[in-house]
Amino acid sequence: MKTVYRTFVAILGACALVVNLAAPAVAQVGKGLVDPNVAAERDLLTLPHMTPAIVKAMLDKRPFMTVVDLNAFLLDRKLTAQQATEFYGKAFVHVNLNTGSREEILLIPGAGQRMAREFAEYRPWRTWAQFDREISKYVGQPETDRLKQYVFIPVNLSTASDEDILSIPGAGPRMVREFKEYRPWRTKEQFDREIGKYVGATETARLWRYVVIQ
Repeated sequence: MKTVYRTFVAILGACALVVNLAAPAVAQVGKGLVDPNVAAERDLLTLPHMTPAIVKAMLDKRPFMTVVDLNAFLLDRKLTAQQATEFYGKAFVHVNLNTGSREEILLIPGAGQRMAREFAEYRPWRTWAQFDREISKYVGQPETDRLKQYVFIPVNLSTASDEDILSIPGAGPRMVREFKEYRPWRTKEQFDREIGKYVGATETARLWRYVVIQ
């Protein structure tokens, strides 16, 4: 009887593994905040502490490759640290959960030293389900959902679904088509060459932040 039971459990485990492997991917970039790198001028003007002069300078300066770069820009424009934090309640440059620096994570409003430690501890991050499971142990699901807006898990160029790709700020239907056309992706040089034909080197570098080749 014990042998039959163990066999049954093993079969169930194998079935669960197959279901997990077959499950569709989900969007990998957090949603809910304005991305300052792709937002229209009129939308930036509605954000906390933005003036026409600051927005114009932001448009000229972008893309900001990290929120640390954005933070330096805002402070240089004479915003206080508190005002910058209020801006980040509405707009942010997403942090890569797998490579983001402590400095980036600490700029997430309310993240603090604890989340800087926990985000790093559970690397590599692979799914939002993993993020929900591990982070909600410390702060609960509502706060986990809030933090999720500020981060991303890199999208796998060779297997990402349309939904995954469209979660990348500013990607759009054209990038869905181009990302899928050149599969299998093998190197960053290939990405720079092929995507750069459509959007130029600067935008290609910004898009590269959100992807990984596996």
